[in-house]
Amino acid sequence: MDSFFTASKVLWFLAVPSNLLVILAVLGLVLMALRWSRLGTGLILTAVLGWLVLGFSPAAFHILSPLEERFPLFSDDGTPVTGIIMLGGSEKPDIGNARGVPSFGEAGERPIAFAALSRRYPDARLAFVGGSGRLFPEGDAVEAHMIRMSLPDLGIPEARVVFEEKSRNTAENAELAKALLQPKPGERWLLVTSAWHMPRAVGSFRKAGFDVVAYPVDFQTVGPDRLNEPFARAAEGLDKTDMGAREWIGLLAYYLSGKTSALFPAP
Repeated sequence: MDSFFTASKVLWFLAVPSNLLVILAVLGLVLMALRWSRLGTGLILTAVLGWLVLGFSPAAFHILSPLEERFPLFSDDGTPVTGIIMLGGSEKPDIGNARGVPSFGEAGERPIAFAALSRRYPDARLAFVGGSGRLFPEGDAVEAHMIRMSLPDLGIPEARVVFEEKSRNTAENAELAKALLQPKPGERWLLVTSAWHMPRAVGSFRKAGFDVVAYPVDFQTVGPDRLNEPFARAAEGLDKTDMGAREWIGLLAYYLSGKTSALFPAP
């Protein structure tokens, strides 16, 4: 198993803000039980404060906004489109496979945009890129299988789509997509993924030598002028904080390991 992939999954579990706050609280309880009351109380109070701030305050919006504003919405200038690539990550394969119907999470805009673009550019090549990002996946190409189930509902003939089914992270998405699609100089490929994920995705494709045009979807913020609205549910604020923190940590890790073209890729 690839050491970078394994380390990223393990370290991310420990570093994700919501998990880290739980770890601090549990450690605080343990220290209090061991009669380290002052230190234990401090850790518990830190965890509670973190839950309050990251859960209810608009901090998550400010974390996500720079990522989402990095690449503008796609504007069709009439240049022919060679192909359209959708990255996996929106699928919920456990539910979909158990129920026998397609299931998607918050990033469900990805397949919607993929279908719309397939109709707008009927001559463009279509590609889905993604296997499973789990450390211990159950079965092969679970993300691709979910998309195959969805194609009739999306109105896309399966024969028109090529699938890359082995990649486990964004860097592998880029490398294996290039190997599969063999892009040529001067071609125009649209890359469909979440706006907050676009900088790392584009940076990875550039590093792989695959020039793509960003087609961001699945925005989590209203816009840079409306970032100060609090959350009504702590769970939502924490979830979006985790989402943004993961991308910033991922950008740094990818840059230090040479998996992206820049620390914070730009158009």
